[in-house]
Amino acid sequence: MSNLSNDNPAGAAISPFTSGQIKQMLERCRDIVIAQAEPRMEDCLSSLDEQLLEFATDAPTDAEQMQYFDVQRDFRKRGDSIKQLFGECLAGCFIKFANGQLDTQTGEEKYSRDMLSLVDNEDLEETIAISSINHAATDSYGESLWLVAMRLGQFRGGSELPPEKNPVSPVQFCESLRQTLQVIKCDTKIKILCYRTFSKIFIPVLDDIYQELNEYLSAEGVLSELSYSSAMAAGAGVSGGAAGEVVEEPEEFFEEALSEGAPEAMASGPAGVADPGGVRLPRAGAGHVPQGGAPAPDPNMPSPQYQQSLVNAIRVLQNHLATDSYRNSTTPVSSSMGMGANPAPSTNTLVVDEGYSASWKTPAAPSSQGFAPAKAGAAVFSGPQLLQALQNLQVGINAGEGELIRSETLQADSGQLQIQSVAEVSQQLSSQLLDASEEDGQAVDVDDMQIIDLVGMLFDYMLSDDNLPNAIKALLSYLHTPFLKIAFIDPDFFEQTDHPARLLLNSLAEAGTRWVSNDGTAQYDIYPRIKAVVSRVLEEFQNDVRLFAELLLEFSSYTKKIARRQDLIERRAMEKVQGEEKLREVKLQVNDQISKRIQNTELPSAVLLLLLQPWSDYLVFVLLRFGKDSDQWKSALDVVDDVIWSVQPKEKDKDKARQMEMHESLYETLSKGFDTIAYDQGKATKLLDALYTLQKMALQSQPLQFAPEPMRSKLETMAAEKAGAQPSDENVSEEELRMVDSLKMIEFGTWFEFSDGKRLKVAWYNSTTLHYMLVDQLGKKVDLKTGLELARAMLSGEAKVISGATKPFFERALENIFQSLNAKAEKNEAEETTES
Repeated sequence: MSNLSNDNPAGAAISPFTSGQIKQMLERCRDIVIAQAEPRMEDCLSSLDEQLLEFATDAPTDAEQMQYFDVQRDFRKRGDSIKQLFGECLAGCFIKFANGQLDTQTGEEKYSRDMLSLVDNEDLEETIAISSINHAATDSYGESLWLVAMRLGQFRGGSELPPEKNPVSPVQFCESLRQTLQVIKCDTKIKILCYRTFSKIFIPVLDDIYQELNEYLSAEGVLSELSYSSAMAAGAGVSGGAAGEVVEEPEEFFEEALSEGAPEAMASGPAGVADPGGVRLPRAGAGHVPQGGAPAPDPNMPSPQYQQSLVNAIRVLQNHLATDSYRNSTTPVSSSMGMGANPAPSTNTLVVDEGYSASWKTPAAPSSQGFAPAKAGAAVFSGPQLLQALQNLQVGINAGEGELIRSETLQADSGQLQIQSVAEVSQQLSSQLLDASEEDGQAVDVDDMQIIDLVGMLFDYMLSDDNLPNAIKALLSYLHTPFLKIAFIDPDFFEQTDHPARLLLNSLAEAGTRWVSNDGTAQYDIYPRIKAVVSRVLEEFQNDVRLFAELLLEFSSYTKKIARRQDLIERRAMEKVQGEEKLREVKLQVNDQISKRIQNTELPSAVLLLLLQPWSDYLVFVLLRFGKDSDQWKSALDVVDDVIWSVQPKEKDKDKARQMEMHESLYETLSKGFDTIAYDQGKATKLLDALYTLQKMALQSQPLQFAPEPMRSKLETMAAEKAGAQPSDENVSEEELRMVDSLKMIEFGTWFEFSDGKRLKVAWYNSTTLHYMLVDQLGKKVDLKTGLELARAMLSGEAKVISGATKPFFERALENIFQSLNAKAEKNEAEETTES
């Protein structure tokens, strides 16, 4: 391995280690990595072998079966070579690092907007796979990876290494796999299968590798005192998320890439889950849905299957409702754009689904987007005609509102951009088609009409979604036309859970909800970022959906980075509040213990002051340090009982003897307790002297002067307030109590919007004290409200829950569409039953 030279251009400063020391440490780091990587790569190959055998067995044709067997044999034959080459590639990363030549990219940089037309689909899919693995691994092992990057950075001038120059960053392992796979002749789907297996089996070992590297480098004196938490407190930059964060694996991408054109077994993976494309809902017979509407999809299915079943159910309901509209109409006609009159029956047959049959190709159902019937038998608009009309519409939007979207003056709080309604898009599309019609009464085919309706319902839901701020709704509403184009270009758009356009819309909606408020504030420049995405779609999208893949990579990379920063800020704030709440709980417990012991007992002011002030502080210390089951805690509580007993008048000789015996030990215990909490020595002496006087009077059976009620009440109130007890509110209504109870069930991460438009999130709450920690969109603590305060704010309308769902926007939209259509079908069914 080459040595680092002091004039290396990669670092501006000289390394504190000699070239010989660096060489030795890098070689040891290389050996650690390869020693851990080799057995895990063996596991990857074994798993891959089993999967290929399963795919071959389930292949629908002999040719495909032979293809899988050939690939399987090739992997078996070259297994040792693959492991060796992978290890050599990893070792090569250290050599390049030592020579200052390491600069490994994920491949995302190739897909800039200027080169989009040159993109190779296979290379793009492989790049997305690598990028997904890289981001997920960086999120999962961010803390240990940051420590390694800082320590290895000492060999390159002392700064933190960026991922592309770090020989052990996740991208280096992914790139080593990419190079290794070049020795195997296999298509993209097999490569994606390899990345999926690599992500599941190999990537989890990275945490062990990073921990071992950190232990070794720290022992060698490389930033031995480096602390992630202290660096964060000092404001150091972080390249990854916190250790231990659970970041979901990029499974959705792999499922889509593997299922496209592959046998069912390949789509399912080793677990054998059925291809979501093969999900079939129960069929309703004779043109009717069963009582109560369409069969409800099961939300307990795996997400891709569940969403597929949602789309299937929606299509069934669309067909059923269209058939109902025809059945209830007096004259059967075709759906169209509103041109023509006096229709006549058609002789075509509509096959809605298995078990459905009707008499007309296109039932006489006006579109839910406002399109009216036209003459029967009219020619329908072709796909190219529809796409051209949508393209013209998009060009017009880009030249109009697009200019405003691109302008720097448009801000989240400006209110300049008006929301584009679904009805407005439908009217504009109708006008475009009217201008392009080649003959009178030209109609839109029923299947195309349902696509228009479904996209319209999607954006209708978006515009009614309370989660989204109005400023984001206005921006995203102008994606209606491009998304309608996508639905026509790709008929399976709604079925593809990992379609880049769908994932991009999810990311835009989530970012808008998380970092933009209705009060006009926007964090992390997220509003300009969303503006830029919408602007590029309006300006550039024609018929190449790869644009959405590029935008998704860019936008997701940015939001993941700021999410990691925000989550770190939020976690630090939460840890601080949790510590404060723990202390509050302990203080309340101590105050409760002392209150129980002094209640119904007349005591002098000096004794009350001693127990409620310094000795309470000492009890808090003992409970925090040793716990409630410790001997120290029990002994400290016994002191409270002894002090109270010691000032009671003594009549019996045995009581006087006991008090004389315990005097010295009690005095010593109290003195040590005061010293432990650093209580003011002068005040401690006065309290102990007063206690001694009171005890002497008790021995002589002299009457004591007890604390007056106002003084006692004041001391007890001060102690309760110091412990953090909330003042009792006797004016709590039943409604408020019910709201407080419901808040006990609230999920962490729930967002509230207040009357001024500000959005705050419940980052954490204490189920004991019912204190709710609210953070802003930067992750900073804003307030700590009690459950009653939050309940009253909700009941008065000052606050409302705007988000409690963890599902992506698109899935929530499909569920809403299904529920809406199903309710309409149920209503129709009930009306038919009543009429009959």
